[in-house]
Amino acid sequence: MERSSGVFPLRGYTPTTVLLSPRHNTAVLIERGDLAGLEPQRVILERVLSLRPGTLRSRDTPSPRPTHLPCAHSYGVRLSSSRRRPCRIDTSASSRPHPQVGHGATSHRHGQADLGRLRQVRVIATRPDVPGYTRNQFGQTWTDNHTGRSGHNGCDTRNDVLTAQLISVQYRGRSRCVAITGTLPTDPYTGRRLEFRKTEATKVQIDHVYPLARAWDMGAARWPRQRRVDFANDQAVNLLAVDRPANASKDDDGPGEWMPINRSYRCTYVLQYLQVAHEYALPITAADRDAAQTITRSCP
Repeated sequence: MERSSGVFPLRGYTPTTVLLSPRHNTAVLIERGDLAGLEPQRVILERVLSLRPGTLRSRDTPSPRPTHLPCAHSYGVRLSSSRRRPCRIDTSASSRPHPQVGHGATSHRHGQADLGRLRQVRVIATRPDVPGYTRNQFGQTWTDNHTGRSGHNGCDTRNDVLTAQLISVQYRGRSRCVAITGTLPTDPYTGRRLEFRKTEATKVQIDHVYPLARAWDMGAARWPRQRRVDFANDQAVNLLAVDRPANASKDDDGPGEWMPINRSYRCTYVLQYLQVAHEYALPITAADRDAAQTITRSCP
């Protein structure tokens, strides 16, 4: 998920304003504007969210607020446009078997990855802030011009992933490329069954398990451009078809800040994240390591 997703650019707020809604267990980030007109915008948001007047409180005002923010809708809370303090979540993993993600999915291979080898991933204290990130630094979105699985096959990467991870896929015309309908039997992040329709394509999104913006900060800014393109389109280890709200809540976080609400997938998610880090020589943060250690103790 890209860094800018999930941000609501409304006028009337400073770049770091967060509106807190205890009733809805949420935080809303406003990324641009200034304090002029803050009260009208607050009233509008309260009406849209069906909240009582005064429910929303700005982080930039002296109003009292919680000492920590709970995970909104059990997904996680976005606290800033570039960084989030870790969300206090239950990192336990269920002992139930991992659900099927769809034919062609890669999660089972990662669930059986060699943990001894994955412990060789470099750990750094915190994620640095490297300027210059844009999605275009990783090539055209879902380009077919990459060296990985299904590269140069005439289909864009998004459709390749949908074909691999959905079932009962139907295609546009006689092409075996553009998916117009299909079913994700079990969304890995929520555990729900999702129906895909081309007319509502954004309901099923393709997530980078190790996010692009995070990779940029952690070392990809120094890579040759083609390596970044290959990373962004690596179906073998880094791409999952997932639920849109879950993808938005994850944003550019790692396991240290975010976990899927589907507990039975947490082992697979963490191991897959570590696998990507290992294969691309990307570091993880100390918070990622701590979360991974907690999760992998209960992995089957």
